[in-house]
Amino acid sequence: MRRFLAGILLLACGSAAAQQLSRESMDALATTHDYVQKRASSFDRSGGNADAIAIRPGETATLLDAEGPGEVTHLWFTIASDEDYHLKKIVLRAYWDGEATPSVEAPIGDFFGLGLGEYFTYESALLAVAPDKALNAFFPMPFAHHARITATNEGTLPVNSFYSNIDYRQYAHPLAAGTLYFHAQYRQKAPNEGWLKTALPNDDPQVLTRKNLDGKDNYVWLEASGRGHYVGVTISVLQNQDGWWGEGDDMFFVDGAQTPSIQGTGSEDYFLGAWDFGTTSFSYASFGAPQKGAELAGSRSSVYRFHLDSPIPFTRSLRATIEHGHANSRSDNYYSVAYWYQTEPHAAFSPLPPVAERIPVLHPVPTR
Repeated sequence: MRRFLAGILLLACGSAAAQQLSRESMDALATTHDYVQKRASSFDRSGGNADAIAIRPGETATLLDAEGPGEVTHLWFTIASDEDYHLKKIVLRAYWDGEATPSVEAPIGDFFGLGLGEYFTYESALLAVAPDKALNAFFPMPFAHHARITATNEGTLPVNSFYSNIDYRQYAHPLAAGTLYFHAQYRQKAPNEGWLKTALPNDDPQVLTRKNLDGKDNYVWLEASGRGHYVGVTISVLQNQDGWWGEGDDMFFVDGAQTPSIQGTGSEDYFLGAWDFGTTSFSYASFGAPQKGAELAGSRSSVYRFHLDSPIPFTRSLRATIEHGHANSRSDNYYSVAYWYQTEPHAAFSPLPPVAERIPVLHPVPTR
């Protein structure tokens, strides 16, 4: 896994590093590998071409059931469904080593950065959506004894065709000491209520004079306990009012800190863009805004940031947050998935919101 993560890091660091990665990848082709390559897929067991499964309403399909030690290296799914917002209604879960509660739990679209229930294409080092509606993830997901990945249809219509390829390695040796487990958790606040009850711009004096020193009322995308490191987040925003939805500082509270251990300068800055993300969408290896709406009520934006250069470690706990508007002034809808690695057991996840509450719905903020 360490070599795999190092390769992703090189890819994320720019053209020179990408060339080095390409050279190292080619060199690796001439070396031996001490794993057996495996794939769990939805192929037609009869030998025909019906290479998909159907998932009825309320049904859970097992996509991977594998003995360890091993490591999942790639997920690929594509879905044919007549259900509106099926990306919000199909839930992806992953369980490592026989745990009772999942280490990964998110609506399938949100897991792949499509947090508003609609498809768009983009490419990053860890997540990518290719034409047409092809969902890819490249997080390394090691397991010592057993891995189980499922998809649950919480919609009202059957998923007619769910295509799946999950690539994983089967090792003959135990995982290295200190290997951490992959985790991903969905959260939302819709609306993400701010202290302003009417819509005001970020440069209004009432907003500018507001202070936030301890992160109170920030949007929380991760609360973890144990030992591990934070890798990144995808966030989707449905605006409930006009104006720029950002200006919120990211704040990380490491190992029980009461004031931010790490604090940034604004939403677009944390996601490594600038000036309201400019005028066009973009996606790079470790950061992007592949869906960028206008600064108007009803607009939709989706952004991501992966800390491939330096994951944020914690030894006891981590609370990862961001303001919604300066000092939490705005009340837009937020939907997020945080990605991290840690020891087990992990802290209990907050309950997944019911399907009806996951669907993006405008909650207009009064203008006066």
